[in-house]
Amino acid sequence: MAGYKQDLKVTLIHGHFMEYTILGRTGLKVSVAGLGCGGGSKLGLSSGGTEDTAVGLIRKAIDLGVNFIDTASSYGTEPAVGKAIADINRDDVVLSTKFHPAWAGVVVTPEEIINGLENSLKTLGVEYVDVFHLHGLYPKWYGHVLDNIVPKLLEERDKGKFKYLGVTENAPGDHRHETLIKAIEENLFDVVMVAYHMLNQNAEQLVFPQSQEKKVGTLIMFAVRRIFTKLDYYKEAIDTLVDQGKLPDSLSNNDDPLSFLISENGASSIIDACYRFVRHHSGSDVILFGTGSEDHLRSNVKSINSDPLPETDQRKLRELFSHLEGVGLEYPGGSGPKVEHREVDVELDTSGLKCPLPVLKAKKELRGMENQQVLRVISTDPSSATDFIEYCDNSGNRLLDSKVSGNEYIYVIEKS
Repeated sequence: MAGYKQDLKVTLIHGHFMEYTILGRTGLKVSVAGLGCGGGSKLGLSSGGTEDTAVGLIRKAIDLGVNFIDTASSYGTEPAVGKAIADINRDDVVLSTKFHPAWAGVVVTPEEIINGLENSLKTLGVEYVDVFHLHGLYPKWYGHVLDNIVPKLLEERDKGKFKYLGVTENAPGDHRHETLIKAIEENLFDVVMVAYHMLNQNAEQLVFPQSQEKKVGTLIMFAVRRIFTKLDYYKEAIDTLVDQGKLPDSLSNNDDPLSFLISENGASSIIDACYRFVRHHSGSDVILFGTGSEDHLRSNVKSINSDPLPETDQRKLRELFSHLEGVGLEYPGGSGPKVEHREVDVELDTSGLKCPLPVLKAKKELRGMENQQVLRVISTDPSSATDFIEYCDNSGNRLLDSKVSGNEYIYVIEKS
């Protein structure tokens, strides 16, 4: 562990334990397992769960020793978090929430950010949050945010609305952590959220040395993504990388190229390996995990608090994959804020088409539309979110809404 980190092991009533650390220079004592209330599960809300179920999951996480809870205005989970902590001593939880300064063609004003912060406080039922993040900050908007938004936010911090300023990167569009490198150099941000997993390791070289030197707290996101949830997913991704000459042929010849991680002395599952790999790097403070069920919650907490992977497995993971960038960083469906909009003018159904065809068809449709007209696109490709978000950010058209409905991924775009 880096010199400034303090790890404490606390035994819980049911015999398990939770490890705690100090979140960089904030001095906050935080659980190494942090409950992420977004991602693909959104506390089960994405799969039809109720708010009461989500509240129960949050309370169970707290019972298991989790004291770091991360949400965002765009997740739709702030109401559940607020209800879950309503009867808990405010000092017993560390709250983190976020607001998008710019997202998929929608750029907000300082006043809108401040309104977002105040709405979050109201929804959460608290007077302050511990960490307020600028959410998913694109590198190209960094200068605008630093000059126009950060000074106003620091005034709100001084009013007591939040304790520490954080920033989260836009991982699918920033494979080399450009935003976080700048943010750490500026020394205005106390906490950063960074994408880091077994097939995307470059934070070890590009972020962690600087964050440790400046004592900036780190929250690890994307430790487990869709790519790791099924053998077919990571097998397909690895086979593609082999075809591109980025990985050795031997991996493609293996029915399960990550099977070496599963052993009596190693990981019990690929998900277990994912959490244990990122947890024990000295640059990692809090490992964020999502969940939609109590069993999944318990399993994740157990993995994050387990011992490191065997040295031989860690070494092999780095030998095989440390040079890769941008692998497994897709957005989950439903990512981003929701913007009120007029009725839809045109609907485009791209069901059955694989990326990039859905976004290409949307581009063609938008070319024939008038400014301010609204297009609704239906896709069945889970990876389509990244394409639509990046397209809108680069084209100037605005992504007003993104949601998942069953097997459909729905995007509402305003031509600008």
